[in-house]
Amino acid sequence: MRKKTKILKFFDQNNIGSLPRIFLSSLAVLFFFYSMPYIISMNSSEVYENNSKTVLAYTLNNKTDGSGDIGTLDERDLLVDIFNLNDLETDTVRLNASTIKQLFDDTNYKLEDVRKKKLVKPVALTLLPAEIKMIENTKKRKEFFIQIILPLILKENNNIRLDRKRLFNIINKSNNTEIEKKWLRKKYKQYGVPSKDLSILKIRMDEIPVSLAIAQAAKETGWGTSRFALEGNALFGQWTWSGEGLKPKESEKNEGHKVMKFNVLQASVRAYQRNLNTHSSYIDFRKARAKLRDQGRELDSLILSEFLDEYAETGDKYVEVLQKIIQQNNLKDFDDAKLLPSSIELESLI
Repeated sequence: MRKKTKILKFFDQNNIGSLPRIFLSSLAVLFFFYSMPYIISMNSSEVYENNSKTVLAYTLNNKTDGSGDIGTLDERDLLVDIFNLNDLETDTVRLNASTIKQLFDDTNYKLEDVRKKKLVKPVALTLLPAEIKMIENTKKRKEFFIQIILPLILKENNNIRLDRKRLFNIINKSNNTEIEKKWLRKKYKQYGVPSKDLSILKIRMDEIPVSLAIAQAAKETGWGTSRFALEGNALFGQWTWSGEGLKPKESEKNEGHKVMKFNVLQASVRAYQRNLNTHSSYIDFRKARAKLRDQGRELDSLILSEFLDEYAETGDKYVEVLQKIIQQNNLKDFDDAKLLPSSIELESLI
């Protein structure tokens, strides 16, 4: 204010006319307001934080995800089935690597056969073996990791496929039963659609390409060797600020995020898929997937990975790494693989 007073005093002392005075005053005010952001930015260090991996800090509290879906959500609704899965599996046993290998041999579960026959044995493990990081042969370690997580990914995709089939049956009916309406209300909550828009639910309720899920799990865990994967079953490095999780070693006490912890690997896969299917950072991913569906094309992991630049702070470099992992390891061979039914499922069919 002193500066502004001095400028006006200068005008009076030099008998400058009213119009020039107004003009010069306007220039002075404009200069002040336009220069302030630059002055402030030079004197402050801005910190950019990537929150797209978070599971418990969704786009809630009357925010929109860009699809016209606005409303207040309870984050527990988004994750209730994941929490329930976690609660069910509390007495899990960690098998060692040699026991798991023997199990794979006994069931004749080999990736070479999967690539050819496209059939996967329903071997559902709950925890990674601690010895996985001791497997020195990189190729064998990678194959072992894929063998463990492949049935889990296929199982979650199967669940989504069944839900999607039921959704389309409901959409194509003129009248819905009370059971169908109740199921819809549950899915609206699960997929974060408070507006109850069927078109949005249809876009969100869809599968994640198997090769993409494997690549992201491999990248986030170092092919199953990370502390977060071994101690917390965190296959996809999802963050939480309020839930149970593991603190990154480099973070300070009581500050920042934690990596979300799960009781079983299956819960981690489900949370990952829910994240991609609901988080606002992946709107373009979902739109690209819907476009492939509309065109009658397969869900191409190399195309869809282009829209995951916000998953990690490295952005486009992260996408490049994912694509390299997919191509170098021929992961697209698993995209059309089918999970064989378990003995329990077969009994229920009989």
